[in-house]
Amino acid sequence: MPAQKILIVEDEQAIREMTAFHLARAGYEIFEAETCRDARVLLVNERPDLAIIDWMLPDMSGLELTRKLRRDKDHEDLSIIMLTARAEERDKVSGLEGGADDYITKPFSPRELLARIQAVLRRAGGPADEVMSAGVLELDAAGHRVLSSGREIKLGPTEYRLLHFLMTHPERVYNRTQLLDRVWGANVYVEERTVDVHVRRLRKALSDVAADDYIQTVRGAGYRFSARDV
Repeated sequence: MPAQKILIVEDEQAIREMTAFHLARAGYEIFEAETCRDARVLLVNERPDLAIIDWMLPDMSGLELTRKLRRDKDHEDLSIIMLTARAEERDKVSGLEGGADDYITKPFSPRELLARIQAVLRRAGGPADEVMSAGVLELDAAGHRVLSSGREIKLGPTEYRLLHFLMTHPERVYNRTQLLDRVWGANVYVEERTVDVHVRRLRKALSDVAADDYIQTVRGAGYRFSARDV
């Protein structure tokens, strides 16, 4: 199996080279960029599986680059970890709402970064028959069912597909159009408000196990799945 590709977008050479060294030693194929412009070229030419993007870059903020990538059909599925010296909660929230899958604050240990990379790649590329767990929920993709403490939660087919998609892309915000494309299909014409109806049905089903809060509304942006601190 070919090595998974990781793009490091970091203008501080010492941090970039240190990160590249440890990730290469862990078996990943590494590409490096100092600027967002360089990163865009590598994203097109190398198609990495994951990008580590520093918040502060010389030509554009890493947060803005992340937002642009999430709006780009060619890169919306790219796994992204934000690297930042900003430790405030609001900055971390901004990074996640901007489309990052995870964040890590400087200074960081290579061991922690590797663990986070493995977790993000596992969520993004797990096998179709995997069992995913989040909070009190367990989604068995092979059995096409959702459980909580061994008890099956009855979901309609659309609610199941919606939950499956959101659980495999946790902490990321998706607007109605994106959810329609990814859950209903790009060639299916459905009113955007249909998403809201199915979100309500999904929340109602999850409320029986106190998991309805996992489906969060981000005002003016869309919906996300998060079992953190709920």
